[in-house]
Amino acid sequence: MAKGDDIQERLIDFAVAVIKFSSELPKGHAAKHISSQLVRCGTSPAPNYGEARGAESTNDFIHKLGITFKELNETGIWLEVVKRSEMMPLNKIEPLMKECLELSKIISASIRTVGKK
Repeated sequence: MAKGDDIQERLIDFAVAVIKFSSELPKGHAAKHISSQLVRCGTSPAPNYGEARGAESTNDFIHKLGITFKELNETGIWLEVVKRSEMMPLNKIEPLMKECLELSKIISASIRTVGKK
């Protein structure tokens, strides 16, 4: 397995989990809006990370990791909105929120590590 493959796989698994979670949201105007937002931001970290892995320079790598980090943060906020609005049971939201936070920490640490070099 190449360096970064494990994170890439986790991000892909996270994207799939977000898609499945979004499809389980209740029907209605607000839920439809939130579902669309979640699918957009929750599925984009994986391809953005893939783009970062193929970066043309260190600055490009950091920039693309930054986009990945921002999308994870946005996903976390939308998940918090779902949680606070009680659209889904906690046992369905919390594992996704936990993985989002862990992935955010990993990407953030990567940005800091590369930035120090």
